[in-house]
Amino acid sequence: HMVLEILLFYTIPRIDTNPLAHVLLKRFGSLAAVFDAPYEELLKVKGIGPKTASMIKLIPSVCRSYLISRCDVGRILTNTKDIGEFIIPYFFGETDEVIYLICLDGKNKVLDCSEMGRGSVDNVGINVRKIVEQAMSFNVVSVIIAHNHPGGLAVPSYDDLIASQKLKNGLAGVDILLIDHIIVADGDFVSLNESMLLNYEKFEKV
Repeated sequence: HMVLEILLFYTIPRIDTNPLAHVLLKRFGSLAAVFDAPYEELLKVKGIGPKTASMIKLIPSVCRSYLISRCDVGRILTNTKDIGEFIIPYFFGETDEVIYLICLDGKNKVLDCSEMGRGSVDNVGINVRKIVEQAMSFNVVSVIIAHNHPGGLAVPSYDDLIASQKLKNGLAGVDILLIDHIIVADGDFVSLNESMLLNYEKFEKV
């Protein structure tokens, strides 16, 4: 509540923001839940106006930008642990499902990491053509795809497996290797390559 109290002071000066901080925590349940709350829901709290709601929603984005700025392009990803540590910050505070493409050279050095799609919390389509074109623009040897499951588990779905195979085949057509598909959820991640789920030609839906 002290963190919220201080933040609220900058957008609601000259009043005691302590009670409002407690109201927000009681309504949403935790500090993280306050920051993750939809803008419209924040406005329903008495005392929270557009300026304050916008400031609250800005915090996760600022934190994400700070963490990403520490993930230098040029880093060499030598194993699954390296990949996870590199990509997890890109999903910090995200409430939408987002896809990122990591482009690598022949020494597994990161040439680029770009957002390739954004959707609802339930689904985001992987645009194979868009990803292939992005990879080719960097003249890469291999790529890694990553997406998140907001509010869920880092467990691949049937659709994740099918999308991985389609993308792998599309990239293979231009001699680019898909070396992994990473699924992120709440600071945890699963590697489809490490789980032996990346190289299957056919999957049975269960």
